[in-house]
Amino acid sequence: MRLFPDGGKLFEVISRYDDLLTMERRPDYEPGDTLALIAPFLVLHGISEVDIASLAVKATFTKGAPDLISRLQLGGWKVYCITTAYEQYALHLTHKLEIFSHNVACTAFPLDKLRQLLSKKEASLLQQAEADMLALYPPADDAEIKRRLDGFFREKLPGTEIGQAIAQVKPVGGQRKVAALNRFAEKQGQPLNRWVVVGDSITDARMLETVEKAGGLAIVFNGNEYCLPYATMGLTSTHVSDLLEVLQTWQRGGRKAVERLVKEKENAGGQGDRGHFHWLSGRMDTAQILELHKKARRLVRDEAGKLG
Repeated sequence: MRLFPDGGKLFEVISRYDDLLTMERRPDYEPGDTLALIAPFLVLHGISEVDIASLAVKATFTKGAPDLISRLQLGGWKVYCITTAYEQYALHLTHKLEIFSHNVACTAFPLDKLRQLLSKKEASLLQQAEADMLALYPPADDAEIKRRLDGFFREKLPGTEIGQAIAQVKPVGGQRKVAALNRFAEKQGQPLNRWVVVGDSITDARMLETVEKAGGLAIVFNGNEYCLPYATMGLTSTHVSDLLEVLQTWQRGGRKAVERLVKEKENAGGQGDRGHFHWLSGRMDTAQILELHKKARRLVRDEAGKLG
C-alpha cells in the first residue's frame, strides 16, 4: 500500500475496519480479509503483480528462519507454509526457503486481470471512497469507521464489475487456514495431534486453537492478544531458530516432553531479547507474557508488528 501516496494511512484505516469485523465475528468474514479490502485501491493506483513480487525480492527473513527450516527438513520434517500473503509474495519467499510450492497455501490474487476491468466510472467511485477513508485517519472513531466503510464495501462496491471480481479474492486467514491445514494433514495421512503450527496474529488464532484442542503443539512466536489465548506455548525472541530444541524434543518425546522442557526454560528465563519461553496451555493470566510478546513483535516485525 505504501507504493502509492497515502497508501500507508489508508491501510491503517482499512486494517482497523478488519479488526472490527473480525471481533464482530461476522459469518461471511475471516481474519486477513484485509487483503481483499485493499485490492480495489491497488487496482486504482496501477499496482501490478510485478510490483508485489519486487517487494518479496527485497524482503528479509526473521533471523534464523532459513537455518531452522533447513535443519528441520534434514531431520525428516515436512515443512509447510500457510499464509494470508498474496501468492506473488508468498511463493517467492517460500522458494528461497526451499519449501515446495505444493506445500504452500496462500492467497490467489490475479491483480493484473483485475486492473483490466476498471472503468472510468468505477475509478471515480474508488477515488471518492479513498478520500472518505483518509478523512478518518488516524483511525480512532470505530463507530464512524464501521459506518462509512460498511457503506462502501457492503453497499456500493458489490454493485460494480470490479467489486464482483474482487469478491472472488479469498485471503487464506482464519478458518481458511484451518481448511488448508486439514488438506495437508489428509494428504499426509497424519492426524492433527501429530502437527506443530507456529503463528503470531489474529489470522492464525483458529489454526492454533484447532491444533491445541487436538493435542498437537500450537506455538505463538512474538504474538499478540488475538492469538496468545489459543496456544500451547509461546516464544518471544529475535531468532525463530530458538525453536529448534523444542521441535527436536517434540520429535523425540511428544507433548509431555515439550511441556517439561518449556517449563524448565521458563523458570530459567531468557537472555536479552532471545529465548523467553512460556507454557500457555491451561494458563489464565497472560498479561505479563503478552507484554514480552508485544515488545519482541515490534523488534522483529517493525511496522507490521502493529497489526492484528
